[in-house]
Order: sequence, then C-alpha cells, then structure tokens
Amino acid sequence: MNQTYELNTTAFPQELTAMLAAMRSDAAQEEMAQQEKAHQEKAQQSPPLPNIDWNQFVKLVRHHRVYPQIRGDRDGTGLIPSDVLQALGGDCRQNTWRMLRLSGELDRVCRSLGERGVRSLSLKGPALARQLYGDISLRTSKDLDILIPVGDLEQAERLLLELGYRADEEIPRGLGDWRWKIHHVSFTNPNTGIQVEVHWRLNGENGKEPSFEALWRDRQACALSDAIFMPGDAHLFMYLVTHGARHGWFRLRWLADIDRMVGRGLDWSAIMPLLRRYRALDQAGQALVLASGLLRTPIPNEIGRMLARGRGPALADRALGFIRDTVVLTTDPSAGEVSRTYKRYLFELKTTRQKWGYAVSRLYPSFRDTKALPLPRSLYFLYFPLRPFVWLWRQVRQET
Repeated sequence: MNQTYELNTTAFPQELTAMLAAMRSDAAQEEMAQQEKAHQEKAQQSPPLPNIDWNQFVKLVRHHRVYPQIRGDRDGTGLIPSDVLQALGGDCRQNTWRMLRLSGELDRVCRSLGERGVRSLSLKGPALARQLYGDISLRTSKDLDILIPVGDLEQAERLLLELGYRADEEIPRGLGDWRWKIHHVSFTNPNTGIQVEVHWRLNGENGKEPSFEALWRDRQACALSDAIFMPGDAHLFMYLVTHGARHGWFRLRWLADIDRMVGRGLDWSAIMPLLRRYRALDQAGQALVLASGLLRTPIPNEIGRMLARGRGPALADRALGFIRDTVVLTTDPSAGEVSRTYKRYLFELKTTRQKWGYAVSRLYPSFRDTKALPLPRSLYFLYFPLRPFVWLWRQVRQET
C-alpha cells in the first residue's frame, strides 16, 4: 500500500493545474494505474479547457523546464492543443541538441580530470537524465555540475582554463571561510557557451554532509561514458531532496526527478539512516509530500508515515507559494521582498541544531567583509574585532 497526500492547490492558476495533469499522466507508475485512471476520468469531467490561457501555459512549462515531460504525454486525452504541443516540440528538439553537446563536454571534462588524477562525480545534467529517464533528451539542463575533493580545486581550475573555460567569478580565498560558505565555482567556455559548476560541497551552509570519500566509495557508473561516475542512489536521493528544498522547488523539473527516482524503486533501509545522520529528514518529507500531492507519486506507507511526523508537510505548504508564483528565488538584496522571503524560508528549512550552528558561524568574519572593507592581508586579523561593525555597514549598504 502507498501513502497519498492532498495539498491545498486552490490558489493555483488553471494553467499550472493543467501542466501538472500532463506531467502526472507521464509520470504515473504501473502500480497506481487504476487510481490514475480514475483521476484522469475525473479531470476529463471538469471543464478547465475554456479558462486556460495556452500562451501562459507554455510560459509555465518553459519556466519549470518540463517540456520533455509534457511532450511525452501520449494518453490521447486531447488536453493540450496540437499547436501548443508543436511549440513545445520545438523546445524539445533544441533541448536534445543541447543535451548531446553537454554529454560530450561532460565526458571531455571528467576524462581530462581523471587523467590528472582528480576524481569527479556528476551531480545532475545529462548523467542524471540518462540514469533516471534512460534518455538524455527527456530532461533539461543548463550546465554541468561536477563534484571534486576540495584539495583538488586548484588543479581542476587550471585544467578548465586549459580546456578554454574562464572563471565567472574568482573565489575570495583570503579568510578561508569560502570552504563552507560557498559550495561551488562556475566556469564558462566563451566559444561554446557551456557552463561548468565545480562543487566541493553538495550544498552551501547547511551543516554536516557526507565527505567526498564517502560519496566516492558509494559511487555508481554512468552509462554515458566510462569516465563519468555519479553518487550512489542513497546519496543521490539525499542530494536531490536537499538541493530542491534549498531552491524552494521553484522549478518543477526537480520534483519530476524525485517522482522518477521513487518510481524506479529505492532501498529505503539505506536512505533513511543517511537522512537521519545528515538531518535531512524534513527536506525528504517535503519532497515526497510535494511529489505525492502534485504528481501522484506513490510513497510507501511506512516511509510516508515516518516522514509525515516531521516538518515535511508544513515545508511542502511553504513551497507551494514559490511554485504558484513562478519566482526565481535569490538572496540578492536587489530582489527586494523576494530576497527577504527566500532568506526567511532558508532559515525555516534548518533544524534547531543547524540554526544554532548558523548563528555561531555569523560571528566568524566573512569573505564579504573583505569586499566591504578591503584590508591588506597582513591586517586580516582585524576582521575579527571589526566583524559586527562591518556586518552592520554591509546591511545598510544593501538596504540603500
């Protein structure tokens, strides 16, 4: 038996409801065939079509980057007009070419890193598409995300420069806090436009997480190339739910990945201890409640009951606003209320222990302080006593 959740989506526009219905029919699992059939019949009895703005529908699909899933709807219900499917089909063709280019570049970068003795793990992109969907064209990706040991970062940077990439922004290494306050650095190839994000942590400031060695021991091969590896399913699931939670699930592409991964079958006996150890149970609960409520993902009863006892359902309700409003979440102060709302959400996402750790970390000087008040390296020790004043000065500058 499977656990199901109902979410209050009455504030969702008709276009978003229709998009979810199209995604859901593609993501339905065999074990839920009868339930899904009843759901589709009920949907057909309702009259949403006259109220749907199909131009807005296309904008929503493109915002959430789920056109491969929409294009894959073959149930013959006639929900989506042919001209809309034709427009999305053009997006799918462009995505196929882009994913082919990204696949080739992922192999080139990972193979080159391996030849230099740098181990790497692909986190998303074409490797995840191949792993979850069996076809790289059935998922979208704008860049390549590669995780390496932090000690190999300088070597990886030199290699990417040799391969024609340029750093989008230099890492402020002065105070050393970049190792845990930043989790990746991005490089762009000016000739191809491809961006590579080199990670040394799975997420940003979110407390303890698995070491690279632990992830490497649990790695799995990728069918794309013998040079590409990925985290094992347990670590991969934890990464996907924490990544999606950190971004407020504002793109439903990430939730489609959860739906697909759960549908393939998971070893929950390996996943649950991992979630407990790294305090990610609430994020996993949020992901599964959203997947069940929006995409009808079947959640095993035992797992559903266990996760529902935490903050998962409340966090899922919190994310519905981000999904409904189609905002691109950012902490950039220039975004105004979006930035403030997102920062509050990120703090709510933390466990009590993580909140205390975050509060204590605020006492340590930040690389942002070096930008607000540049000092010679010999005087960096002054950032410790000056921290409260520099922090206040930064807040005033941001507000103005």
